Amino acid sequence: MRTRTPGRRARAALALTALLGGTALTGFPAPAATAAAGPIAVQYRTSAAGATADQSEPWLKVRNTGSAPVRLSQVKIRYYFKADAPDTAYRFACSWAVVGCAAVTGTFGTLPRPTGTADRYLEIGFTPSAGTLAPGADTGDLQLRFHRADWRTVRQSDDYSFGATRTSYADWDKVTARLAGATVWGAGPGGEDPTDPTDPADPPGEGGQTLFDDFDYASHTDPDLAAHGWRVRSDAGGPGVPGATWDPSKVTFSSSGGNSVMDLETSTAGTGASTTHTEILTRSMKFAYGTYAARVRFSDAPVSGPDGDRVVQTFFTINDLKAPMADDYAEYDFEYLPNGGWGEPSSILYTTSWETYAPDPWQAVNQHSESRRSFAGWHDLVVTIDDSGITYYVDGSHFGTHDAAYLPERPMSINFNQWLIDLEGQPSTMPRAYHQQVDYVLHVKDEVLTPAQVAARIDAFRASGTSFVDEVPAP
Repeated sequence: MRTRTPGRRARAALALTALLGGTALTGFPAPAATAAAGPIAVQYRTSAAGATADQSEPWLKVRNTGSAPVRLSQVKIRYYFKADAPDTAYRFACSWAVVGCAAVTGTFGTLPRPTGTADRYLEIGFTPSAGTLAPGADTGDLQLRFHRADWRTVRQSDDYSFGATRTSYADWDKVTARLAGATVWGAGPGGEDPTDPTDPADPPGEGGQTLFDDFDYASHTDPDLAAHGWRVRSDAGGPGVPGATWDPSKVTFSSSGGNSVMDLETSTAGTGASTTHTEILTRSMKFAYGTYAARVRFSDAPVSGPDGDRVVQTFFTINDLKAPMADDYAEYDFEYLPNGGWGEPSSILYTTSWETYAPDPWQAVNQHSESRRSFAGWHDLVVTIDDSGITYYVDGSHFGTHDAAYLPERPMSINFNQWLIDLEGQPSTMPRAYHQQVDYVLHVKDEVLTPAQVAARIDAFRASGTSFVDEVPAP
C-alpha cells in the first residue's frame, strides 16, 4: 500500500466527514462505542417468523441517528444467513417500500470465513433516487424478501440475522450498515467492531476488498508500477494494425488538475512499421464480480498531424480465450471510436459483454449498447457485475444492462489500451499521435456500487492521502 498515512481511524473520520457534508470530526470513535453511536441505525422485523418458510422476509427501516443528512445512496445493509446447501442460488425481491422499490437494490455475497450461522449475505442498497435522510428521520418500511431460485423451502432458524420473535420494528444489531464503506452499525457473524471501518491495510474481510490506483508514478519504468501489479505491454500481436508495435515508453504520467494522470499515446505515419499502440494491464487475473470504475479522457482528434484514423480508446476487463468459442471466456468493454470503424462512419461509444468468440472464421457471442455522438473529454465509467447481469454507467447515467448469460466464469485482468483498427481512415503518411488519459481505477470485489458511491470512495481515498491499495485476494 502506498499512502501518506494519517492513521486508521483518522481515515474513517475523513471519509465520513466528506460524506456528511464536510463537518469537522474533532475526535476518533472510542474503541468501546456502541452500535447506536454511529450516524445511522437499522430496525428489523420479520414477516415470516417460522423456522422454515417459502421465503425469508426481512423488513427493515434505516434511521438517521446523527446530526447531519445522510445520502441513502451511500448506505449498504447486510443481512447474514446460512445457505441451505453450498450450491443453492437465491433471488431477491422488494414487495413494497416507502422510498419506492425502484430505489432499492439487493445483491448476494459469499463470506470467505463462514460460521455456523452464516456463509452468505443479502446486501441492500439504494439508488440516488432514494434521496437524503434528514437527522431523526427514517426510511419507512422496506418490505423485502428472498427465496431459493428453485422455490424449495427455506430454512431460516439457523440464520445469523433472523429473529423469529421480532415481529415489530426494533433496533437489530445482527444486521450491519455501512456508510461509504465504513461499518457504522451492527456486528457481522465474525464479530466485526461496528465502529471500526475496514482499513485498506487490514487483511481481506467478508467481501468488499478493493483495488484503487491513482496512477501516481514517475514513468513506465517506475519500480512501484510493477510492484503494484501492472504490466506495460511490449509484446507484438493484435489487436490492431499488422506490423505495429506496443511501445511501453508511450505510457507516461503527469499531473492534471491536482491529480496524477496516466497518458497513453498511439501514433502512426500511415504504415504498419510506423504505428505504435499502447496498453497497460494487471498481471493477475483475479477480478470477477463487483464494481469496476475509471475516469478516462477520450479525444476526438490527434494532438498533431491529420485526423481521421480509426482509433479505439478503451477501459475493459478480460481473460484469455483458451480455444475458439470456449464458454469460459469473458470480456467487458468500454470502447470509444472517435472516427468510427467496424462499419460506423463517425463517433461511437460501445459497451460490450462477451460470452465467447472464434477469430477465424470470425464468430462472436456478445451483447452491446452504443451511443453515436462525441465523447471527447473526461468521463466517469462504471460497470457492475452481479448475479443478475452486467450494468454500465457513463457520467452517473445508466448506459446499458446486459443479460446474466454473459456473466464471467473465470477471473479477469483490468486493462486500458489505445490502438488503430486499420490505416484506411487516414491514408496520409504525415505523422500523427492520439492521446487517451486515465485519472484512476477502482475495483470493489463482490459489491455493487452506484456511481455516487464510487465517487465517495474515490474522495475518501484522496482525502486520506492514499494513492494505491490492493487487497483483492488472488484467485
